[in-house]
Order: sequence, then structure tokens, then C-alpha cells
Amino acid sequence: MSGAQQAASWPDAAGRYGEFGGRYVAETLMAPLLELERGFASAMADPAFMEEVRRYLREHVGRPTTLTVAENLTRHLGGATIVLKREDLCHTGAHKINNTLGQCLLARRMGKRRIIAETGAGQHGVATATAAALLGFPCRVFMGRLDCERQAINVLRMKVLGAEVVPVDSGSRTLKDAINEAMRTWAAEVDDTFYCFGSAAGPHPYPWIVRTFQSVIGEEARAQCLERFGRLPEQVVACVGGGSNAIGLFHAFVPDAGVGLVGVEAGGHGIASLQHAATISAGSVGVLHGSRSYVLQDAWGQIQEAHSISAGLDYPGVGPEHAWLASTGRASYVSVDDEEALEAFHLVARTEGILTALETAHAFAHAIRLAPTLPKEALVLVGSSGRGDKDLNTIAARMEREA
Repeated sequence: MSGAQQAASWPDAAGRYGEFGGRYVAETLMAPLLELERGFASAMADPAFMEEVRRYLREHVGRPTTLTVAENLTRHLGGATIVLKREDLCHTGAHKINNTLGQCLLARRMGKRRIIAETGAGQHGVATATAAALLGFPCRVFMGRLDCERQAINVLRMKVLGAEVVPVDSGSRTLKDAINEAMRTWAAEVDDTFYCFGSAAGPHPYPWIVRTFQSVIGEEARAQCLERFGRLPEQVVACVGGGSNAIGLFHAFVPDAGVGLVGVEAGGHGIASLQHAATISAGSVGVLHGSRSYVLQDAWGQIQEAHSISAGLDYPGVGPEHAWLASTGRASYVSVDDEEALEAFHLVARTEGILTALETAHAFAHAIRLAPTLPKEALVLVGSSGRGDKDLNTIAARMEREA
């Protein structure tokens, strides 16, 4: 089977992408995961459901999002033209709403009565609370205590939308621990509760579900590049934590062998410091949150704490489809440290008038490295995955310390 055929057919019947993926969960979660898989497969085969999803994306998200040439940034850097897929222009300010609307519509179709979710940077929590309010679901969002503090504005947004925000004090008090708590809650409340998972990670069928709902990003971007430029980009760049925005952008381009795919992980304080979230770049194969993939672990298989200045990349694992793309060489994965991301944040703000999310700033940082090394006729497509309003407290604190 060719790489393009594999990309179209993964996951296999066991929920695997090559050696990655699967369902490594307690027995109490097997039944709801199988129910979810059946419900999702049925929905995908129903044209009426898919049209309903497309209608909500048009009317409530604002799709299709635009393709923007970053003219000032391109001129400043020299070299390749930088083009942005503007998910930051989606309702709620990030790509997350593509997935949460799809999953909440699926929950309604399956007869569930309430929604739970996890969140790191808060954007998935806000998007889940938004979709739940729109469709009439009560909603509870689990969020690490540390993330609640550094993303206070998103906590307020969730509460205003009617969601209950549950701070999690275990472990590192970040995204990993929020997922743990959400899974424990789901196991106890499976009969009437739908777990709206935010990233392309976790046990099957979640990586498949999230990639399916996020693949609209790459489908639009590919068609827009052909329409505007008459060709495809040389490089497609996106930030990667768990990997939902990146797999959504990459998926349509996987069969195009001439298009390079680059995932940008959080290098934190540097790989050598061990305080980072560069899971593919510096991790090893293991199991986290029900999926076999690359993880940050010690010699005994214990999951290590991740670090990033961006709460949405602060995760010690990665989705299994990214692991497969890396292992086959179809995509490459690099890291950008906190300081590089901050520099990119300020440069993009001052050249393009865009306050980008700190997660997205990692992708911009690599594009800023890459563009000057390529000819002027080359195109570098960057996944502009989210807005930076949520990060201004972090930015202000950093600027104050430097002053």
C-alpha cells in the first residue's frame, strides 16, 4: 500500500496508524469507546449529518477561513512567500471550534445529555462551552490549576458561556492531569455523558474523530492554494502539542509527495534542559491516555512533566497519526524554544498586525527560520491556529520582567 493510500485508510480496524494508536484503557472505558466508534461511523455514513456539520461550520464558525499572504513578514525576511491559513479568524478565536461543534452534534445524535471536556490553553474549553451552549447541553470542563492561572481570561469566557470549570490540582496541574480527571469522570458517568476530547490523541476512535472534523482546514487550504497560486506550497508548517490543528492542516497534503510537512514542537527551556514538550523530537514510544505513541518518559516508563510557555503545547505525548507520519518520514518534526516563540510573537505582531497565540508562535518561529533559506518563488503555508488574546497576561509578565 502506498503512503497516500495508507493516509486515506488509517486508522485500521484496530484503531492503529502503523504501530501507533489503539485502545489501552481500563475495561470500564471499552464499552463507551466502542459505542462512540459505532456512533461516529454511522454519522459519517449519513449525508444528512455531514451536511448539518457543514452548515454549522458556515453559519457559526465562519468557514471557509481566509488564506492570507503575510506580505510584510515576507518582505522583512526575504526568501519564500509566507502564506497563512487563518484559523485565528474562526468564532472563538481558534481551530478548536471545528471539532467541538462536530462532536457536540454527534453527542446529540447519540442521545447524550451532557458534555464534559478537558482543556490546556483554554481554547478547547471555550469552544466546547460555546458548542454546548448553542446546542443546549450542560457542560463541565476540567483544567489544570496552573493553566487556570495563566489562562484566566479563558476561564472567565467558559463560565460566562455557562460551563462549570473544575480546577485540577494533581500532578503537574496542566493538560495531562486535566485529561486524567476527565477520563475518570467519564468512566463513572458513561450512560448520559459525552466526553468531547480536544486533541488528535487519546484512545481510538478519538484521533480519527478529531482529525476528521479538523481536516476541513487542510481541504480548504489546498483548494485555496490551487485557486490563488495555481500550485501547492513547498512547505506546510504547524505547531504540534497533541496535534489537532497540525493533523487537520496536514491530512489533505499527505498524498502530495512534493509538499513538505513540518510539525513544530515546544522546546521549552531547550531539549538539553529536559524542560520541554518536544515529544517526537526527544521522546520514545510508550503509552499515554490510552494510545501508543511517542511520549516523554523516564527509563522506567513513568511519564515525565512537560514544559512550554504555551499552555496548549504543554503535553508529554502526541497523537498517533503524527507518530506514524514521523516514523515513515512523511513529516518532519522540529522544536522551537520559549524565547524563539516569544520573538516570533512580537515580530508577527509588529509586521502583520496579528496577535498570534503562543502555540502558533512556535510555527511562525520555524517559518521565520525557513523562509530565508528558500527561493522567492517558494510558498510556505503556516497554520495560524489561534489568537493571542488569551496569552497577553503571560506576555505582559515577561515584558515587565525584562523591563
